[in-house]
Amino acid sequence: MEKKEPAYAELESENNHLDKNKPYPLEGLLVVDLTRVLSGPTCARMLADGGARVIHVERKGKGDDTRSMGPYVEDGSSEYFRLANTGKESIALDFHDPEDFALLNRMIAKADIVVENFRPGVMKRLGIAPEDLCKKYPRLIVASISGFGQYGPMSSEPAYDTIVQAMSGIMDATGEPNGKATRVGTSISDIVAGMIAYAGIATALYAREHTGHGTTVDVAMLDATLSLMSQDLMTTLGEHKVPHRIGNRHPDIYPFDTFQCKDAPLAICCGNDHLWSVLSKALGHEEWANDPRFLTNDLREQNWREVKEAMESVLKTGTAKSWHKKIEEAGVPVGLVLNVDETRRLPQVIERGMVKTMSDGQEVMGTPMKYSYWNSYGVQKDAPAYNENDQSIRQEFA
Repeated sequence: MEKKEPAYAELESENNHLDKNKPYPLEGLLVVDLTRVLSGPTCARMLADGGARVIHVERKGKGDDTRSMGPYVEDGSSEYFRLANTGKESIALDFHDPEDFALLNRMIAKADIVVENFRPGVMKRLGIAPEDLCKKYPRLIVASISGFGQYGPMSSEPAYDTIVQAMSGIMDATGEPNGKATRVGTSISDIVAGMIAYAGIATALYAREHTGHGTTVDVAMLDATLSLMSQDLMTTLGEHKVPHRIGNRHPDIYPFDTFQCKDAPLAICCGNDHLWSVLSKALGHEEWANDPRFLTNDLREQNWREVKEAMESVLKTGTAKSWHKKIEEAGVPVGLVLNVDETRRLPQVIERGMVKTMSDGQEVMGTPMKYSYWNSYGVQKDAPAYNENDQSIRQEFA
């Protein structure tokens, strides 16, 4: 039986939290987006969600790499490109063409922000090195995203998300104890680098208001991904031990894991002794709270195998949904293990506007940043067609 699609558009119109008429916090800012693929476009899309005008500069003849990457929607356009570039304008330029390059420089001269993710050194060879641009235009903010940053012994090396995941420790930390190192199931190094770049730009914008000075912002995918590794860094920096992957289990708190029910796994998290007592009662075994092996978090963590075995012997008598309801009602943090198609259908996700419908009927991601005064809906137009705004931009910046 085919699943019914949620009526995102109808629900949006009834939600005061997603009022499209509210002002945008970044309205009036001009962003020249020289990025491609995912990390840089993610950053620039977040700026667009904040109300900034973003001009996505693409390669003449080819466009952004992701235009030729699937999956594709009915009109033949790339969903990959769409999700990273909603709300932008598009112009295709040949940087080796004198007229096009002069146009680019005129756009930069009027810009508040430039975002680029070329390999370090490319901007300098083009004659538009970030530090030179900031000297020429003192209020300009130039954010550069690369695999390893603008300096350091690896700065010139190429990188993709999987390379950075492999090198950052996050791949080694992901997976079952006896299994192989596993890539996180999304391009997390690209995405977090884009988010860090957005944060860096927002910080620089605030500083500019007080000092009048712009700056370069240097974001490395490796730095950004390593910054996510707080728990494993606690082990290696604090205890000087080598951390090992432990599956879904928390390294220091128990029960804080996924547990198999009759039909599916369930995530259950007890962050303190009180919650353990509440959970024990919900599972029909109040005596566990007084079991000498399970009295404290440290003891439960040491004896986690016994805790898990005891819990699963009970949980396997019922379905994940039935246990989820009972444990949630008891007040213990618990969650069903969903795939993203199930997640996007959650009433909570719909109410928060995390999936929205563009005027052309295409569904895209919403913005995770919600404000009281400012617009929380984000961009209201779909990603641009290749070179869609060529004539209007050329006329504007003539």
